[in-house]
Amino acid sequence: MANVEQVQPRKGPSLAIQAAMLLVVTAAAIGMGWMSGGYLKGVDAPVSVPVAPENEGKAEQPAPAEQPAVGPMLVVLAPITTNIASPADSWIRMEVSVVYDGPQPQAMSDDIHQDLLALVRTLKMHQIEGASGYQHLKADLEERAAIRSQGHAKQVLIRTLLLE
Repeated sequence: MANVEQVQPRKGPSLAIQAAMLLVVTAAAIGMGWMSGGYLKGVDAPVSVPVAPENEGKAEQPAPAEQPAVGPMLVVLAPITTNIASPADSWIRMEVSVVYDGPQPQAMSDDIHQDLLALVRTLKMHQIEGASGYQHLKADLEERAAIRSQGHAKQVLIRTLLLE
């Protein structure tokens, strides 16, 4: 009979190497999570604001007549209730508000409402499923509102979104 050498199965990497690799992968995951969190949060370096020097030894001059500050304006649109494109028996009700950079005529809000209604009627259920679908819907609504208002609509806030 021939001698048959017994081949022992090869062992995997040692426990120390496995622990080191686990630590490397864990550190990489923590770093990637921290970096992506900062990116999504929009954390940037602090912005320095210049401070005007104080007027020392000078008599105070009366301030000019203050005008009311014109700032962002929130307009609540009428609720949008309609059926969506697919499936045709599904209905959507959405209440939105538009943030303008200043006072705008009511006709502009009405035009934006009609444009958003036309957009919602073309939606399909699979387009708005999940968190990413919601984000895409919000981005589409904001883009439509900005185009319709020539850039005066800065943000569209979805107050309620109900699908039946």
